Amino acid sequence: MIITRTPYRISFFGGGSDYPGWYLKNGGQVLATTIDKFCYLTCRYLPPFFEHRIRIVYSRIESCFSIDEIQHPAVREGLRFLNIDRSVEIHHDGDLPARSGIGSSSSFVVGLLHALYALKGQMIDKHRLAKESIYLEQQILKETVGSQDQVLAAYGGLNHIHFLPNGDISVTPITVQRTRVEELNSHLMLFYTGIKRTAAQVAESYVNDIESREKQMNALQRLVGEAITILNGNNNIIGFGELLHEAWQIKRGLSEQVSNEHVDGLYNQARKMGAIGGKLLGAGGGGFILLFVPPEAQKKVIKEFSKLIYVPFQFEYAGSQIIFYDPRDNHSDLDKKRGKNLINPFQEMTVNSINQ
Repeated sequence: MIITRTPYRISFFGGGSDYPGWYLKNGGQVLATTIDKFCYLTCRYLPPFFEHRIRIVYSRIESCFSIDEIQHPAVREGLRFLNIDRSVEIHHDGDLPARSGIGSSSSFVVGLLHALYALKGQMIDKHRLAKESIYLEQQILKETVGSQDQVLAAYGGLNHIHFLPNGDISVTPITVQRTRVEELNSHLMLFYTGIKRTAAQVAESYVNDIESREKQMNALQRLVGEAITILNGNNNIIGFGELLHEAWQIKRGLSEQVSNEHVDGLYNQARKMGAIGGKLLGAGGGGFILLFVPPEAQKKVIKEFSKLIYVPFQFEYAGSQIIFYDPRDNHSDLDKKRGKNLINPFQEMTVNSINQ
């Protein structure tokens, strides 16, 4: 049995430039961090005493005999991608809700591939885990998603990530004094708006025509460097919040679907209560709203947003981890006697083919 724990992420600056439609022509960069809220995947080979050969437990329960019956796209294609030819059981649990802007779908894919590799007795490094997760979501599942979520979920930490036109990805940890990082963390507040949305649908409203938004995209990337300069310096951390406000105003202009009247009302009210800046996480449209609020004003904001769920958090630095591993498997011979492979093997993928 394998259990993986994979973090969710908060993106500060540069979001949108991590879509291949942009960075494969122009390059891209983001400043983002993972937090101590996680996606858990439990995987094991299933004993051969059931009518089904695959059991998947998430917001629903699927009991299937063949891979083609699986309704969950990421599980179905993840099993195919890794040529899992044994009966398996997969359970998912998450600390935060799906479709809320914290990179839950990518954390699921990263944690799933990590667990399935371990189930096969293979170790996978963070770079390959990120690249294969990107490949699965973008090329196999054809989702309109960026590339930062998978990288952050695999690596963990507060990072400056570069996306190069040749497809390479560079991850640089932000190495500043711990007190500075703690100061930043202490100014951040996370609230759940209760609005669920599919990130891909919001992203499609501007990603498919992203070249026409060159001015906004360049401005968003510029703020990445300015934010890092603030973190590296001794100036007041409030400047980071002011940049968040500037970035949110730019991002709202990418598409009418990025925000809405309800979200704008929440944001404006937070500013009246003392918030310096903030943003909707992810592509926009709903989910979690991140606010930059001086500690002395945070009680007022919590009181004002008493109908919303407040989620305190700390930065996280480990990325996707295997937190439980039991290599014992007593079902192998019995499973083979069933005589049929669960999955028709895909053509084996290599890291080189994925990088192309």
